[in-house]
Amino acid sequence: MANPEATVTLTSSDDVDTKVERVVAERSVLIKDMLNYIGDTDEAIPIPNVNKRVLDKVITWCRHHHEHDRTTQEKRDSPEDTDVDNWDREFMRVDQELLFGIILAANYLNIEQLLDIGCKTVANTIKGKTAQEIRKIFNIQNDFTPGEEDQIRRENAWVKE
Repeated sequence: MANPEATVTLTSSDDVDTKVERVVAERSVLIKDMLNYIGDTDEAIPIPNVNKRVLDKVITWCRHHHEHDRTTQEKRDSPEDTDVDNWDREFMRVDQELLFGIILAANYLNIEQLLDIGCKTVANTIKGKTAQEIRKIFNIQNDFTPGEEDQIRRENAWVKE
């Protein structure tokens, strides 16, 4: 069993080292498996798919959830956000680039709970929005002609039933 006070060094994709408590870093299944495989080491662990800005945010999330593992969920403020607790909802109030960076990092690092919260945050953002509103939120160009859009609406009219 590893020393509970041990730290590991993670090197982000932009080549910046960050020292983090091993137990916090091990919230990532990828990092935990790597550490179990290589054993105790002073060498930095490269995290090639995650830049420093995103890695810092992920570490903050891991630290919070390590220290505050919840046996009961916090009270929810809004029925729209029923699946994301208050702390996580505030944590995810970031610009779009960082939000998607966190989601990609959570997927790469295999931090299932963080990935889930990131995806739920995006889902809550688009919930109840029209396709046009969603395109505007995510700056997506509409590549359908008005006729194609009309046909799709007719073919999927059953969804609103």
